[in-house]
Amino acid sequence: MFIDEIDIFVKGGDGGAGCVSFRREKFVPRGGPDGGDGGAGASVWLLADEGLSTLLDYHYQRHYEAGRGEHGKGSGKHGASAADLTLRVPVGTIVRDRDTREVLGDLSADGRRLLVARGGRGGRGNTHFATATNRAPRRAEPGGSGEARWLHLELKLLADVGVIGFPNAGKSTLVSRVSAARPRIAEYPFTTLTPTLGLVRVDERLSFVIVDLPGLIPGAAEGKGLGHRFLRHTERTRLLIHLIDLDPANGRDPVEDYHMIRDELKAYSPELAARPQLVVANKTDLPGTAARRKALAGFCTAAGLPFFAVSAVTEDGLSPLMRAVAERLEAEA
Repeated sequence: MFIDEIDIFVKGGDGGAGCVSFRREKFVPRGGPDGGDGGAGASVWLLADEGLSTLLDYHYQRHYEAGRGEHGKGSGKHGASAADLTLRVPVGTIVRDRDTREVLGDLSADGRRLLVARGGRGGRGNTHFATATNRAPRRAEPGGSGEARWLHLELKLLADVGVIGFPNAGKSTLVSRVSAARPRIAEYPFTTLTPTLGLVRVDERLSFVIVDLPGLIPGAAEGKGLGHRFLRHTERTRLLIHLIDLDPANGRDPVEDYHMIRDELKAYSPELAARPQLVVANKTDLPGTAARRKALAGFCTAAGLPFFAVSAVTEDGLSPLMRAVAERLEAEA
């Protein structure tokens, strides 16, 4: 199961209470106070882990509370502080306060940590309150309460290239041919239900990460279909491959397909629509696609858009496309 949004509750541990105690050794008259301090409560941290790809673990457990500090004891013994609680999340997780929507952090690199709930301070024992006029204080502090809040975790996958287009345009087939990724492939719409990452290695020097996104349809930015749930994953990509289906049997015009998907990107995010794109016509191996390919190529030339024609099934044209993508990424790095 792919989970890319979830709310969880976190609470830092409470601090231990300070101790009220007095020395009572037989040969130590007026021994004075010796109450120890309470230990600090544990804090809750989030840690980005590149070994994770989903927030699924938090689907089954939503509440996390760190340990509390130990209370102080007599004879000047301080309570132990609790060990911090670290929760691992995928790289690319954005952390927000659920109630205020404030962005607390963006865990966009492996090993990056974020403090989300600070533990309470330990209370002071009665040794801290002794004065010249009050040599036997019967006062100590309680431990401080740990911070508590609801968090909204939102995963945005980190990839160099995103493949977008209508359902059944061949996005999953393309990604499976150019990388070791194995997305689900079938002859009906919306077979891709979750984004799939793959590593493309062009040569010893050039490589990049590609993501296959669920198909978009008109109205996706307003919530229609499945693609709208995953448009956020295109926000971190540096380059988009706009895959267009040349199959005459789909009854659509390739140029109109381009405009419809681009309108959805623009409706979702004008910045995303302005991202560099390569227009790629797919399924050139099918009969009756020559005229549709020529019309799309002419449109791209007039619009100044890079154009490629491939067949993901036969792998025709994929090597030049992947090299062009890698070189474009390298040039813009």
